[in-house]
Amino acid sequence: MTKNDCYYLGKVTKRHGFKGNLIIHLDTDEPELYDTLEAVFIEKDGTLVPFFFETSQPYQGTKLLVKFEDVEDEDVDKLINRELYLPLKSLPELSGTDFYYHEIVGFTIYDQTNTEVGTIKSVNDSAAQAYFEVEANGKEILIPMIDEWILEVNREEKAMLIQIPDGLLEIYLG
Repeated sequence: MTKNDCYYLGKVTKRHGFKGNLIIHLDTDEPELYDTLEAVFIEKDGTLVPFFFETSQPYQGTKLLVKFEDVEDEDVDKLINRELYLPLKSLPELSGTDFYYHEIVGFTIYDQTNTEVGTIKSVNDSAAQAYFEVEANGKEILIPMIDEWILEVNREEKAMLIQIPDGLLEIYLG
């Protein structure tokens, strides 16, 4: 299993108590989807290693309180700040204008007049408003990800049709 076969789930943030329990922060809007998770992959020395849960329970919003099988209390601290991954094939397939961020990297964006705008290089969701980072004519354009603006997602053609407000592109392209 490689990172290219997986998606980022979150990270181990800290120890909880003295019995080998850890807090995992999940990078998701729907943490309840992971309430019955049985295992995760953790990067260790450049390799993804499976870790199975002895116990797991929801904890304060987007977190899980877990204890890993076969991890002794003295080894728990070595897992803190490690990133967690799950196989891409474990994600349910989406349709319509719903998409996973990793899925649309490389898609071509078209505006409402069907004019090519550029290529999605990444999605930035670190701010309050997530946005597409698009390369157009050698320049970076930031387009807010607003559900109402996304008109169509064509997975076969790797294309996305977006209602772009008047003047937004001119800010970047002059």
